[in-house]
Amino acid sequence: MTTGQVAQGAPPTRHTARWVAVGVLVIAAGLIAVLATRPPATAIEVKSPIVGEQAPPIGGETLDGTRYSLPSTPGRYVVVNFFASWCTPCQEEGPELVKFQFQHGQAADATMLSVVFEDSVGTARAYQAQLGVTWPTLADNGGKVALSFGVREPPSTFVIAPDGRVVDYLIAPVTAADLDKIIAEAKATHA
Repeated sequence: MTTGQVAQGAPPTRHTARWVAVGVLVIAAGLIAVLATRPPATAIEVKSPIVGEQAPPIGGETLDGTRYSLPSTPGRYVVVNFFASWCTPCQEEGPELVKFQFQHGQAADATMLSVVFEDSVGTARAYQAQLGVTWPTLADNGGKVALSFGVREPPSTFVIAPDGRVVDYLIAPVTAADLDKIIAEAKATHA
């Protein structure tokens, strides 16, 4: 055998190992690029036994210490959002909920109501203050409201019609556009 030749069955050279490492890095970089540039999770409509039924009673103490009770027929659409300050998807949707409230608060056709889900009052209050939330937020000590709606994790969002019926249930971060679409469809079908 002459210099520079490799015998058959000899272990791979360092050169081959480098090419394999470069290939693995290129594949990993591609995967990271795909995951980093894909759109965030979108809201998913969920079947629930309360959709189409009267909303369970909603009431209790708010984060500012006042009592709140949603009327059984609220007279406008109410978006009930279960959230927690530690919930990353909740943080993604927070600005969208503020946008929705601003747009619909002026039109007076819909409003927001938030319910704290497995979070402390102090951190929930600080989180909502950071967002600039102006709507009522229930503390839900003991999780009674969440239990009555069947909520297992945040974010969970329900849309209640002016007559008090639940028209939709969504999980994952919602956008103002998602909520606008649901309300427009509900109005079109007189829900």
